[in-house]
Amino acid sequence: MPRATAGARTSGVTKSKRIGTFTSYQAALKYLDERPNFERVRQDRLDADTFKLDRLRAILDKLDSPQRDLKFVHVAGSKGKGSTVEMLTSSLEACGYAVGVFTSPHLVDVRERIRLGRTPIPESAFSAAMSRVRHASETVARKFGAATFFELLTAAGFVFFAEQAVDLAILETGLGGRLDCTNVVMPEVCGLTEIQLEHTSILGDTLEKIAREKAGIMKPGVTAITVPQKPEVIGVFREVAEQTGATLAVLGEDVEYTCRFESSHDRGPHARICVSTERSEFEHISVPLGGEHQAANCGLALAILDKLRERGFETPERDVAAGLAQTPANGRMEIIHTQPRVMIDGAHNPESVETLVKAIGAQIKYDSMVVIFGCATDKDVDGMLEQIGRGADKIIFTRAEGNARSADPAELRRKYEERTGKMAQTSETLKGAINTAARAVGRDDLILVTGSFYLAGEAKRLLEEKNRRAG
Repeated sequence: MPRATAGARTSGVTKSKRIGTFTSYQAALKYLDERPNFERVRQDRLDADTFKLDRLRAILDKLDSPQRDLKFVHVAGSKGKGSTVEMLTSSLEACGYAVGVFTSPHLVDVRERIRLGRTPIPESAFSAAMSRVRHASETVARKFGAATFFELLTAAGFVFFAEQAVDLAILETGLGGRLDCTNVVMPEVCGLTEIQLEHTSILGDTLEKIAREKAGIMKPGVTAITVPQKPEVIGVFREVAEQTGATLAVLGEDVEYTCRFESSHDRGPHARICVSTERSEFEHISVPLGGEHQAANCGLALAILDKLRERGFETPERDVAAGLAQTPANGRMEIIHTQPRVMIDGAHNPESVETLVKAIGAQIKYDSMVVIFGCATDKDVDGMLEQIGRGADKIIFTRAEGNARSADPAELRRKYEERTGKMAQTSETLKGAINTAARAVGRDDLILVTGSFYLAGEAKRLLEEKNRRAG
């Protein structure tokens, strides 16, 4: 397949009427923020009937189906989706491809969800795409109801990727898979990351039920690749693949995969992996992101790149390795400030918090660690508190700004002290928590902000604003 550079395209995408065109980015953003947003609603108040694809399909039909002529990689799972997407994106860019990226949630700016490579959609393009999507959604609203925040963003992403004629678009599911808004495409290959208990009121209360929902992105004739999973999860995946007519490949079973950990002067402890097929030999590839769990995510990204090679994409091993090395952390053990040292991570369930604490202990040098923690009420709060207490020398509980799902810091503190017998502090605002932590740490200490992607994003925004004022 010839490599291409992103550029404007008009064929296959019908221009919308000028009526209702947003006059500014802020106007488009205000309109979007006023739409129903299930990300900020307590999910125990939702159920599977909330999520349907008929309205989005109708909107896309009115837009002349901008997704129809695009090539996609579709990624679902409970943990590691975003990391896999970022590693794929960096690798494909290094191979010379124009890559569209649709991911969620965002850290600082909603435009992070729709990107060309690492570059968020420009404000003018966002406004133009949202103008077209608004018109299409209002055209079908009488029959299908009002469009949601995520539906509008998904449609806008497809519009933008089609206009830019991207070589490939990588889609990360928002919630589940079978009924997720992104599940309206026919991908080149699917990726399934680790399955964990999450969103149980919507996806089901067992790993098997959740795995079945995630496996809903499988398509006839399309290969789906997954990381090593618990036997019951693999069993569901194989069953759904057979029913669907998809091909399932499991890393370490159907795809040759090995991993080892080593330490070097420049990187410290880190993982190296090998992924081998009849087409590719990705040997001793350094995993760019911290944490043992990232080895399997990197292996999945490499296996997807191998399958893309079979589909006509050129993915030379040297270019892939060079691209991987440039993968941004983006809220995954990301250092956002150096004096004092502040790290953010979007860990939001007990397994991811446990993995985070272990990874920091193995890979980061520090004297003491102050954890600023806040989470949603519909998460496994007790499980997360148990894990975070194992690594923190001091904890400050707080909440993300403007999120109705945020747990009360005082309640988090009460539960934590009852479970552990340790003392903790609270702050009603993240800004106050960071200031308190900053006064308590020395040069060799670490401040960790975690428990929620929204909390991590707010921390990044606050410190970016502080740096701009200082500059």
